[in-house]
Amino acid sequence: MRFSELPIDTLRDDFERALDAGHVVVTAATGTGKSTRLPLWAARSGRVLVVEPRRVAAVSLALRIAEESGERAGERIGYAVRLDTRHGPETEICFVTPGIALNWLAESGLSQFATVVLDEFHERRWDTDLLLALLQARGQHRLVLTSATVDGERLASFLHGHHLEAPGQGHPVTVHHLAEGPREMPASKDLAARMAAAVQRALQETDGDVLAFLPGRGEIRATAQQLDGIDADVVPLHGSASIREQERALRSGGRRRAVLATNVAETSLTVPGVTAVVDSGLERRTAQRNGRTVLTLQPIARANADQRRGRAGRTQPGVCLRLWGSQAPLQAAAPPETQREDLADLVLAAAVSDTPVMTLTFPDPPRAQSLERAERALTAMGALDAAGQATALGRRLFALPVDTQFAALILAMPDQDTAGFMADLAAGLHAGPALATVTGDPDDRERLQKMLRRRCDATLRVAALRGLDLPGVTVGRRARDEALALAEHLREQLGLPAVPGDLDPGIIEQALAAAAGSAPVMAFVRREKRREALGNGHGELFPGRESLFGEADEAAMVFDDLSVPGRGTRQTITVATCMAPIPLKTLIDQGLAEVDIDNPTLRKGQLLCTQTWRYAGRALRTEELEPSGAEARRAATELILQGRLLKPAGRRLKDDVQAWEIYQALNALNEPAPEPRQWLQERLTALGVEDAQDLELLSAEDLRFPGIPEWERERFDERYPRHWSLRDLELAIHYDVARKRITAEQVGGSARKPPERWQLPAWPGWRIYFRKASREVEIR
Repeated sequence: MRFSELPIDTLRDDFERALDAGHVVVTAATGTGKSTRLPLWAARSGRVLVVEPRRVAAVSLALRIAEESGERAGERIGYAVRLDTRHGPETEICFVTPGIALNWLAESGLSQFATVVLDEFHERRWDTDLLLALLQARGQHRLVLTSATVDGERLASFLHGHHLEAPGQGHPVTVHHLAEGPREMPASKDLAARMAAAVQRALQETDGDVLAFLPGRGEIRATAQQLDGIDADVVPLHGSASIREQERALRSGGRRRAVLATNVAETSLTVPGVTAVVDSGLERRTAQRNGRTVLTLQPIARANADQRRGRAGRTQPGVCLRLWGSQAPLQAAAPPETQREDLADLVLAAAVSDTPVMTLTFPDPPRAQSLERAERALTAMGALDAAGQATALGRRLFALPVDTQFAALILAMPDQDTAGFMADLAAGLHAGPALATVTGDPDDRERLQKMLRRRCDATLRVAALRGLDLPGVTVGRRARDEALALAEHLREQLGLPAVPGDLDPGIIEQALAAAAGSAPVMAFVRREKRREALGNGHGELFPGRESLFGEADEAAMVFDDLSVPGRGTRQTITVATCMAPIPLKTLIDQGLAEVDIDNPTLRKGQLLCTQTWRYAGRALRTEELEPSGAEARRAATELILQGRLLKPAGRRLKDDVQAWEIYQALNALNEPAPEPRQWLQERLTALGVEDAQDLELLSAEDLRFPGIPEWERERFDERYPRHWSLRDLELAIHYDVARKRITAEQVGGSARKPPERWQLPAWPGWRIYFRKASREVEIR
């Protein structure tokens, strides 16, 4: 079958020669045909795996090439994405997402493929960077990297390969900047209204379709509402768009269209018929901030802006309307994900492929701190061993198509029912907020709470996935279908029963308790004074506006959150988007709380203490108890040292230890003086004290410290007293033997002047100082 000519076709001979010689980096503008032609040319030398950063691109490209070849997808041309595969033994070219490629690499080393194409490499996702590092380290495949913006020469040098650049395709594009000032940066204020006005202007200035770039689905919905009633079809295009919506965006003809897209349309997909681009100049991008991955709304880089502009000139001269100033200081290119995201999944994926991440070479090295933090977290959950190798648990976690931490939660559940609930929750969270949207009506919320039997975002998501009738809740049909398919897939992988059609409150409580025990970092408790905030001892967050978490709820498992920049350059605010209330008792029962036993007292001969359970600085429960064992000895020690039990043992012990310390220094002995509290506890242990009754058998003489020999003690005390009393002055005496210096510190009395030298002991050869508060003078 003959294909229509594309600009990339002029590179065919050079590409085939370069691929025969080794690795190839191809730089080509979007729309030149690199994603469809290069896999076909590479297939002459064996099977080809094409890795696409996005599911929608992998599927649409496979379907398109198969259709143009007069074949059905799944035969010679196939694809594999999560929950959707069409390929077989005869498939020569298979389009996959990076997650699928990493799993196949761990299973078989991708030995069935001769060439691996990493398409749209300029997006610099962590998984494609990792694939490149792993495949280069193995040296068993020819690699093809395609890029629209990244420095091709630098990548080719990294691979020791060839760099080819395709001739650009496109017509002139007239650029208009709509901001008031030339240096005005892209901004989110009134974005929907400004975008809608620009789209309508673009429809008037050109005769083709308009492609508008927005940062996310929320902005797309808001802009679509502003465009309601215009003389054009408004078509959303994002990673979660339905197949029907994708087809509407990717097929032109008929009525004019205004396609509202995220950056999925920047390079991964070609929207036909476009003669005008409207660019908000914004994207949602992750970043590392104070050790957390923060999702931020950021201005795009210049390279991305150029890519978006080029979409308007593919078939004829076009127009690009930009909502920022012509001299706005955009950065040249966005940093790769390996330098701005949590790297736990990357580290585990490398380990499962039997290649510790520290042995790999990346085009741009990941942050060492992020790698070390990820290794510590994976080792703590048992996914890595001490040598950094993947454990059996780590391999099981990697095989599950959900976040590593959630995979660990599912496997930590005590039985199939609780594991099923957690698998359904993971699937529901993966579908995003569109799965279940709650109205703000108080009556609807009250009815929903009664139906769910709890104010619980997690239960709501599971209920929506399971198809329950939820009052006041809008369930996204596509999101629910996607979540249900993933839940069924997880349950099949884990050998769990089918998704039930109801909720069991007992199972939910057991699952949440088990989650608290296995993932304590997810357990949060309200602050006592700032009740709008919750803490877990490591960080702080705030309930999201849409959360069902109520004012009466004191603690929660937080299964999903979002970190956003706060005020200043370092503040980060974390918002909880999926909360499940738990009783404070759960934190105690699961061993998360620290236990303090303090405030010892004697009441009618009974030894009593206060036992307090604390979590994240908050007291959860306080009880009075009669201690025994080590706690009884600790309580008795405090009472003795306070002089409230077995007088004068406490006061004498402190003096004896202090005297021994001075004696040691004077005689250059090497037996350090013990800490009185520790010595006393050890002494009570040696005496067999287990409770208050045992204390009644002791006398103060049983607690004498055997320091200075008895025959020396009286003379020593005369020469080196630790206390000295005058008529109107009480002094504590401190000895600095090494410096031959004595400080007499006023601790009582009404005297306002230092003592005279004759009023103190002789202390020949020592320098003597008097200290009162912060003032110190020498006594001569």
